[in-house]
Formats: sequence, structure tokens, C-alpha cells
Amino acid sequence: GFLAIPRIYQHRVLFWGIIGVIVFRAIFIGLGAALVYSFSWILVLFGAFLVFTGIRMFGHKDAGPDMEHNPILGFLRKHFRISQQLDGHNFTTKLPDTKTGKIVRFLTPLGVALISTMQTYAVDLSHILFGNVLGVSVSDLWLIGGLSFAILLTVALLFKPFLVISFDPVLAATLRLPAELLRNLMLVLLALTVVVSLQTVGVSLAAAMLVTPAATAYLLTRRLLPMMFVSAAIGALSSVIGLYLSYYFNIVSGSAIVLTATAIFLLGFLWKRIKSV
Repeated sequence: GFLAIPRIYQHRVLFWGIIGVIVFRAIFIGLGAALVYSFSWILVLFGAFLVFTGIRMFGHKDAGPDMEHNPILGFLRKHFRISQQLDGHNFTTKLPDTKTGKIVRFLTPLGVALISTMQTYAVDLSHILFGNVLGVSVSDLWLIGGLSFAILLTVALLFKPFLVISFDPVLAATLRLPAELLRNLMLVLLALTVVVSLQTVGVSLAAAMLVTPAATAYLLTRRLLPMMFVSAAIGALSSVIGLYLSYYFNIVSGSAIVLTATAIFLLGFLWKRIKSV
């Protein structure tokens, strides 16, 4: 790669880099939760930052990390001593300082790679919030396909029990259905659906893609089963149109997909109003 790390050491760098990302994420999540608990007004700042990031990302083109101009590498080169030679599997090494001659500690290329890997794997906030559909790998597609198949199969097998506990709890009790278990299963399926959508549209837009196509389908039909099929078709159509729009207008793909779904909802809403007049 960029730092010419031998293959024998790459697993060590990736392993400790991912561990570092997990640890620092846990620390930041804990600090954020403590701040929100102590100062509720800070949610306003977080919300403002979210809106600002969304506006900024709307015109941002999806791209991979540029290691040549990586700000972390620039910071390390400016503020730390960096050795040009590896010292086995060590992340740091002791060498004489070029100015004073004293034995001091240097970062090895392995240590620089470790810090850069942590920064690279800690995907930037914009991709967490708004996804990166163009960065979906083959393994991601297999995971998404497997989870989607499992969700659809479960819904198909338990469609009638789900329908009963959702719309007629009294009948569910009469039929002695395990209502609590089925509700928890529905929550698990919803969580899996969110996981499937995170890579493509991100955290902040996942809710929009869950609600908007369903709301549009509700305007067009009243029966649940046709509503589910129409909602899925609208979601698929929005994804295709949104990807084309993001390509031709150079905008973020996740935002384009959600905006397309919103536009279809507005058209359905206007059609419903005109039809009712």
C-alpha cells in the first residue's frame, strides 16, 4: 500500500487498527451520552451540525480516502519523529535524535500505518449519516442479500400472525398467539432492515426510506398486502432514479434517493387531493 508495509505485518496493523477504532468509538459515544444527559441543550448543537453536514454533503462527490493528502499523515510528519525503517513488528523504535544525539522514540512506518488505518476505518460522519451506496463491496452485497432474503422469508411465513397482532390484539389473545414474541420479532426484523439500509443511505436517511415509500403506498391503496408491494416498488424505483440523478448532477447518492422518494410522495399526495375534489 501507500506505506509499503510488508504483507507479514499487514494483519497486525489492521487488527490493532480496528481494535483502536472500536475503543475510541466507545469512548466518544460515552462522552456524547454523558453530555446529552448533563446538558440537554447540546442536542440543538448536534442537530445544527447534522443539518450543516447534510447541506455540505449534498454537493459532495463520493470518493475513497486519499492517502497522499491524508491530514493524519500530515499531522504526524509535522509533530512526531518518524523512522523510515521498520523495526520488526514494533510500532515504535528507539533511535538517536539527529539534532541532539540522544536516544529517543520514533514512530516506525508500522506505527504510522496503524494510526492511518484507524482514521481510515473510522468512516467519516457524513458516510455514517448519509451512506455511500457507491462504496458497497461484493461482500456487502452478499450480506445485504442474505439479510433481505431472511426478512422477506420471515414476513411471508408469519404474515397472518403479524397482521392479527398489529390490527386486532383481542383476536390475537383469543387465538392464543404469542403476541409479545411476535412483536419482539417484528422489532428485530425492523432492526435488520435498518442495518441493510445503513451502507446505502446512512443512519439519518434510513428512517426516511422506511416511512416515505410506505406513506406513498398508503395514499394509493388501502389493503395491506398490495400496500407492501407498492411500497417496495416505490423504494426500488426511487433508488434507480436517485442513482441516475446523483450521477448526472454530481450529488450524494443517498440524498438523491431520499429526495426522489419524497418527490414521488408529493406527487401521490397531490393526485389524491385532486381525485378527492
